[in-house]
Amino acid sequence: MKFTETALAGAFIIDVDRLSDERGFFARSWCEDEFAAHGIAMPPQQANLSFNPRRGTLRGMHYQLAPYEETKLVRCTRGAILDVIVDLREESPTFGKWIGVELTANNYRMLFVPGRFAHGFLTLEDNTDVCYQVSAKYTPGAERGLRWNDPAVGIRWPFQPLLISAKDQAHPDFQGLAVPMAI
Repeated sequence: MKFTETALAGAFIIDVDRLSDERGFFARSWCEDEFAAHGIAMPPQQANLSFNPRRGTLRGMHYQLAPYEETKLVRCTRGAILDVIVDLREESPTFGKWIGVELTANNYRMLFVPGRFAHGFLTLEDNTDVCYQVSAKYTPGAERGLRWNDPAVGIRWPFQPLLISAKDQAHPDFQGLAVPMAI
């Protein structure tokens, strides 16, 4: 696997190394030793699948409060998404900054999302599946969110989302977040 650190410390774009022949290719999408070599200790506790029938569906921006924060390894297995993360680590020099990475079924790219980051995505195609491994079990009482279009963060979505849940539309602005992020 090829790990490329992003502008947000601790977040990586991960591309698989393909071993190809006439049958197609084989690649690893997880290796504890390779992740550890990049300072990532993420024993998956849960795996999630999100099916999105419509292009323009926005999910996010979600995070979990400490001590239930989640690290995630996200991959799009059908269709395409713009996967977006926001650094919520108050002590970080990139606190409040965001990046977006296009993940598609064709590029096999993954995004590693550290804990204490808000995460969300916008589907770029109909019938999009997103799979992600998560380091902690979902804890409903620790779930929080950040408003997807807060001008203080300034996420540049490629187009206006067409479908957003009422819950995701009601998340607070960045300035209204409870930091430090703990229950």
